[in-house]
Amino acid sequence: MPIYKDQQIRLFNSLTGKKETFQPIEDGYVGMYVCGPTVYSNVHLGNVRTFMSFDMIFRYLRHLGYKVRYVRNITDAGHLENDADVGEDKITKKARLEQIEPMEVVQRYTVDFHNILNIFNFLPPSIEPTATGHIIEQIELISTIIENGFAYEINGSVYFDVHKFDETNEYGKLSKRKLDDLIHNTRELDGQSDKKNPQDFALWKKAEPEHIMRWPSPWSDGFPGWHLECTAMSTKYLGEQFDIHGGGMDLKFPHHECEIAQNEAAKGKSPVNYWMHANMLELNGQRMSKSTGNTVNPDELLSGNNKFFSKAYAPSVIRFFIAQSSYRSVLDLTDDGLLASEKGFYRLMEGLNILDNIKASEKSTLDINAWKQKCYDAMNDDFNSPILIAHLFEAVKYINQIKEGLASVNEEDLLTLKQTIHIFIFDVLGLENTTKTESGTDKLTGAVDILIKLRQDARANKDFALSDKIRDELADVGIQLKDGKDGTTFSSS
Repeated sequence: MPIYKDQQIRLFNSLTGKKETFQPIEDGYVGMYVCGPTVYSNVHLGNVRTFMSFDMIFRYLRHLGYKVRYVRNITDAGHLENDADVGEDKITKKARLEQIEPMEVVQRYTVDFHNILNIFNFLPPSIEPTATGHIIEQIELISTIIENGFAYEINGSVYFDVHKFDETNEYGKLSKRKLDDLIHNTRELDGQSDKKNPQDFALWKKAEPEHIMRWPSPWSDGFPGWHLECTAMSTKYLGEQFDIHGGGMDLKFPHHECEIAQNEAAKGKSPVNYWMHANMLELNGQRMSKSTGNTVNPDELLSGNNKFFSKAYAPSVIRFFIAQSSYRSVLDLTDDGLLASEKGFYRLMEGLNILDNIKASEKSTLDINAWKQKCYDAMNDDFNSPILIAHLFEAVKYINQIKEGLASVNEEDLLTLKQTIHIFIFDVLGLENTTKTESGTDKLTGAVDILIKLRQDARANKDFALSDKIRDELADVGIQLKDGKDGTTFSSS
């Protein structure tokens, strides 16, 4: 029997603003769509945090036994900044600055995106469709919206009529914004726009003569609006209604709001049962921004080649740091935070390594099955990875007590403990059991092993002064020796 039959997930639905019991449309199957990157530059670390959150959710759903179709798109058709009416799209602008073809820009940064996600041990999505590969579907969707009376064509461009839509539907229900408030806070059109109202958004834009990325349509040679591609691709691969739509908090309005409007205008139904949004990643307490220089790329964080952090950090350390905060919380990336997470991560890995050498006893001093359920309860509570990690450290404490002879575990519970801790560390959190990233790690281990042997010899010869001196001087440089019934081990901080 699949695990999900015994485990009930409650997730926070951005649409209703509360936690709800997760009930997929089709038993045993989950359809999940997550907005992917616009590939005109190196992937942003904040985007990595969002994708990492949904990678963890994908992993957990699969572990529970759901058959998950996870769709994450690539936006390779440039759209105008903030869906503006005039200007240059992001991809074409990058191509012009670097004097290369737009699709060269797309290829370069799609490869970079995949490389970074591979380094962080992401699972690939089930389908990764591109906007340019679904122009026909987008044109068909626009035609349907026009036929249903919710869009209009003018001078070769097509706009969604937000006011018309709001007469029979509710525009703004996801972001909790009212159209009247949007009207009040919007400047009047300056006469240069074709739109009837400032709140209307583009479904299709007529391309200016210099615009390179263009496709033929019934209205003009042009390109689709930014919001349209996700509606077209999510419904193509997941159906007119599906279970989960995810993305960053910054996409809630206008992007996801417009997706809902497009789908309801075309299909007459709301497309998604559960909307999920990952919160923002800050750097040293401030919003990441290229314009202010308060930003760091993933590769700079991994290499240590940046002005913000004291050292390079391993991919799993960064992943562990992100998992220590709820996906719905603002996360502040700091050097102190990463250093603390690094210590915690290696303490977790050390506990795991000790577990591999533990021998079973006749009885257990911890209720392993109750501990195991607490791990599931944490993830079932809106994928609460910080609480899960707290339970994993509870297990590490227990493992160390067993090693020191202060606790015991029977054979059946030992197997359960090993299986469970491996499932949640590797399969769900997506961590990897790596050693410290410094190139001298193996040499350090060898050197400490020699000192441990010298200390053992000193103790055998009753030279306790030398024995204590070796222990204390190693402690001074951050290496702690631990004497147990199976010998002496060490850990470093």
